[in-house]
Amino acid sequence: MEPGPGKSLVMEAEVIEALRTCFDPEIPVNIYELGLIYDVQVESDGGVKIIMTLTSPSCPAAQSLPSEVEAKVRSVPGVSRVEVELAWEPPWDPSKMSEAAKLQLGMF
Repeated sequence: MEPGPGKSLVMEAEVIEALRTCFDPEIPVNIYELGLIYDVQVESDGGVKIIMTLTSPSCPAAQSLPSEVEAKVRSVPGVSRVEVELAWEPPWDPSKMSEAAKLQLGMF
């Protein structure tokens, strides 16, 4: 059964909310607001592809954070599969953070 119009947008919002529950262990801000999520693609069959990065290739969470992202997104109702891809280009830098994240970290 195909989702109705707007269904994938609702699921995308739910996926983003799930991503907001994942935190970089060294920075007390969620990974979505940190700008570590480069892209979220939700397919009509419930498949989700996430392209993300880390603050650096030597990040201590390099092993755990992608699997945590996969698990949290997989728990969203309607998600049938999750693919998490790590990307290093463009490299992450603080300019990718949301205004809320910068405010939370006192970067103003």
